[in-house]
Parts: sequence; structure tokens; C-alpha cells
Amino acid sequence: MAYRHRYLEGDPLDLPVGKVVCIGRNYLDHIRELGNVVPETPILFMKPATALSALDEPIRLPTDRGECHHEVELAVLVGRTLRQADAATARSAVAGYGVALDLTLRDVQNELKKKGHPWEIAKAFDGSCPLSPFVEPGALADPQATDLTLWVNGEPRQQGNTRLMMIGIFELMAHISTHFTLRPGDVVLTGTPAGVGPLRSGDRLLLGLAGHRFAARVA
Repeated sequence: MAYRHRYLEGDPLDLPVGKVVCIGRNYLDHIRELGNVVPETPILFMKPATALSALDEPIRLPTDRGECHHEVELAVLVGRTLRQADAATARSAVAGYGVALDLTLRDVQNELKKKGHPWEIAKAFDGSCPLSPFVEPGALADPQATDLTLWVNGEPRQQGNTRLMMIGIFELMAHISTHFTLRPGDVVLTGTPAGVGPLRSGDRLLLGLAGHRFAARVA
């Protein structure tokens, strides 16, 4: 089934499916767990629309490409065009919040980093961004103080809060808009907390965003 943006109630949103713009290394605990250097400026990368899939569809991992890691993230749906925007304008353009998995071919990524090459083939493959339905902007009391969680097979893997971001949600969106125009239907991923790790065929996942829970499974 082709991916469509939806609210929790299930009806498709009248927004196109656009690109996904992501930030790397936006939580200190995640930077430390992978032994990375704290960046001086935001590390941005993109996933194409073909990376998006509905979280309730089976997650299909690439084969013969090493470990594929889960990275749970707050996802922001863009509702209005942003170009050279400030943080207040970015906040007013949010159409919804969801929870996503930034699936990462970790072995492939590590080899690319050693060579100084871009990450896209490790990050932007088809289906690499399973995404929940969105909650409306007013449904989160404070998007910048919201819990994110991931359980795999009943065991907690990732637990974080968006207040721990190095760059806040709306500052990040504004920064992105100085480099790439954000259009209605685009999605911004805001970084992952510590606890990333490999997924296996048959894994059962439960993702949490504030009080909302979303089940997923690996094919």
C-alpha cells in the first residue's frame, strides 16, 4: 500500500508525500554511545519520499548489508512552505507530530564514514523511515518536553525526552529552511536518543510518543 500522511483518526491528510530531512547527532548520549565527535554545526541529510512507509506495515530490512539499527525519533510534519524562516514561523507551520524510525545500515554507514563518503545508501533506502500517524499540534502539551520510547520484544531499548535535544525542534526547522526549502508534506526528523541497536526478522516493536503507543513488527 502506498504511504499517505494520516492523523490518528485514520483519514488521509490533504498533503503530498515529500522528502524527509534529518539531523544527525542531536542528543549527547547518542553521540557518546557511538563514539562520535560533537558537531560544531548541524549534520543534515535527507531521505526521499520512497523511504516513507506506514509504521503498521511490516518493516522489511535490506538483506546481506550488515546490521540494520533502529533509531526512534520525533517526526514533524510540515504544513506550510518554509524558506529562510525563524523559529516562531517554523512552529506555526507544523501540521502534526509523529514518531518515526530512522533505520540505519550501521555497518554500511561505518564504512562510508571511514572513507569520508555521504551516508545516503545507509540511511535513505526504500522503507528506511517507518512513520506513525500524526497527532495534531495542540495534542502535545510541550513538543520540546515530550517522552520518546522504543521497546523491542517487550524490552526497553530507547528512552529519551525531546528537552535533551542539542538543537530544539523549531530552531532546527528554521536552520533547515536556510539550506533547503521545506514544503507542505515534508517531514523533519529531529534526532535519536541513546540505545540504538540492531533489528532482527520477527522482532515486535512498540513506539511511544507522550501517551500514544504504536505497534510495529519486522517482517
